[in-house]
Amino acid sequence: MTESGKKRLFIKTYGCQMNVYDSSRMADVLAPLGYEAVDGPRGADMVILNTCHIREKASEKVFSELGRLRAFKQERQAEGRDMVLAVAGCVAQAEGEEILRRAPQVDLVFGPQTYHRLPEMVARAARSAGGHLDIDFPVESKFDFLPEETTGTAAAAFLSVQEGCDKFCSFCVVPYTRGAEFSRPVAAVLAEARRLVAAGVQEITLLGQNVNAYHGEAPEGGKDGGTWGLGRLLYALAEIEGLTRLRYTTSHPRDMDDELIAAHGELATLMPYLHLPVQSGSDRILAAMNRQHTAEDYLRIVERLRRACPDIALSSDFIVGFPGESDADHAATLRLVTEVGYAQAYSFKYSPRPGTPAAVEEQQLPETVKTERLAGLQQLLGAQAAAFNESCVGRTLPVLFEKPGRRPGQLAGRSPYMQSVHVALPEVAQQRLIGKLMAVEIEAAFPNSLAGRLCLEAERQSVAAAASCSGSASSSSATTTRISA
Repeated sequence: MTESGKKRLFIKTYGCQMNVYDSSRMADVLAPLGYEAVDGPRGADMVILNTCHIREKASEKVFSELGRLRAFKQERQAEGRDMVLAVAGCVAQAEGEEILRRAPQVDLVFGPQTYHRLPEMVARAARSAGGHLDIDFPVESKFDFLPEETTGTAAAAFLSVQEGCDKFCSFCVVPYTRGAEFSRPVAAVLAEARRLVAAGVQEITLLGQNVNAYHGEAPEGGKDGGTWGLGRLLYALAEIEGLTRLRYTTSHPRDMDDELIAAHGELATLMPYLHLPVQSGSDRILAAMNRQHTAEDYLRIVERLRRACPDIALSSDFIVGFPGESDADHAATLRLVTEVGYAQAYSFKYSPRPGTPAAVEEQQLPETVKTERLAGLQQLLGAQAAAFNESCVGRTLPVLFEKPGRRPGQLAGRSPYMQSVHVALPEVAQQRLIGKLMAVEIEAAFPNSLAGRLCLEAERQSVAAAASCSGSASSSSATTTRISA
């Protein structure tokens, strides 16, 4: 226990922003039991590995970590104490029985939909030895049982509005580990957003496996009735006083509807940045992936977004070396990247996920081919990202400062386009500015960040308006995200 008498809780989070949100809510669930977050596993009363199944060899990395944690648990037992060791998240959902078989030191295994039952699981672990498994997809929504947020908040926060996936891309395990698509009611989302803003949050990122498939139940007594899409939800969130920035991730091209695209042009609080995964530029590969859109569909969406918001910056996901991918298919991906021009992107070699249709395809490509193709794609994407960052030099951008930078004397925050921005400031000034939105003149660009200086004389409102997508002369004349080949 800590000096305050609280129990020590360490949560290690792997993977996506959804897991970051879930880890925070696990801490909320456990807080009434006396658990307090600590920075490391040694000496902790409870350790949770909140896992992700998306990356290559995800489960093996979890088993490797469990091996290290076994030593810490044995240290506690030698002192006459115990450590509750838990595995949560998508690896837990997919491989629950195997985890208990291979790692008998684990006390709890539970999936992404059942962590609201953590108090009951902890009580069961205290009453009886052996591992306890809870990987059902419950009828009830976990959100109906989660407490209001009790953990500390910061300038920016995640808010989960949608979970699960009905798309069944042939390479993806999410439908099997997160379940069917589910959207939280509008009233619950708005209430949580208001609590976050009251606690000092200025920027909220809405989360979902397919966040723009959101179809939440409309508030009672509302004239809209039925359900709201993500666009309508964003308009309502933008009315919350004190909320200065909105983002959402991750999106699917199929669900970019008219109202959502219009919101990018009409809402000053909706940041001019969108992560819109395409995965491939080849229609043949997109069909094999079951993406349910073509390259031309994707390009039309990009064109409409840029008409609505000329200054929008785009990000995407790409998989190279999908089973059966030819040189011509890969060339089509490079053409799409060249035509779109990305501010940043994530690219990976295809790796089979057990239980997915693509994993049993016969035309698996050699690693050497995948490595070569990935290198070429990343070179192109890296050049585009560098060009976009360079285009920001000389501009004045509103930056929301969140924390000290990586080096002494630095303060770090985010631009509207999700770039990390750091300025040099004395430590005494840093504390005063954390959580504030300030005008920064960008002086230098790096591969993954920008550097600048504070413009203390600039009014925050005028800078925010200049960076918005209102179609004003100041916005449209600025360098846009489109990178010419």
